[in-house]
Amino acid sequence: MSAIPPRVDLDEVAQLVEQLERDLSRVRTGGASVDTLRAEVEQLRQALSGPETAHQEVHEGLHGVRERLSSVSDEVVADALKGSDYIARIARILGLG
Repeated sequence: MSAIPPRVDLDEVAQLVEQLERDLSRVRTGGASVDTLRAEVEQLRQALSGPETAHQEVHEGLHGVRERLSSVSDEVVADALKGSDYIARIARILGLG
């Protein structure tokens, strides 16, 4: 049986998603990794905009975005994102740091 993740601050997640979307729109270099990150951020935004936001889905989405940022941060840091800042913020929201 898996443990239920703690609730996350949905307003804080929404602000993070907005900032990520804004920064990702400025990334000039693309590639599969960046496109996947964009898709994961979009999926997280959709999870937040549903009539009943599922904390489990948001929690899982944040983990996915965090992992993707870790793998693409070298690729996009010079362009528009400060991956380590986002990773630290997501970890704090998830209670990991």
